[in-house]
Amino acid sequence: MHEVSLIENVIAIVERERTRQAFTRVTMIKLTVGALGHAEPDALRFCFHAVAAGTIADSSRLEIEIVPGQGWCADCRGTVPLDERFGACPVCQGGRVRMTGGDVLRVAEMEVE
Repeated sequence: MHEVSLIENVIAIVERERTRQAFTRVTMIKLTVGALGHAEPDALRFCFHAVAAGTIADSSRLEIEIVPGQGWCADCRGTVPLDERFGACPVCQGGRVRMTGGDVLRVAEMEVE
């Protein structure tokens, strides 16, 4: 389950920001997670509190915003929604679709005290 290491990295980012901004507590962390990424939102939620225990993020709330998949179809020359990596264009069924969105994992927002 690589979500544990992803959450460990999120906590490390929060710790670095604490050093830079001198806050004492985090009450909420909002992650942006791509629908086509390799992180499962439910698994991230599952391991968040265990990984955050004893850190500045202990007892904080985790919010996850899912970003839909998006691609550029070279056949119909348009931006299209994607439900899967390497899938056919949902508009023209062409196979020349390059993913342009939906593969992200980032700390989008934090509430701190």
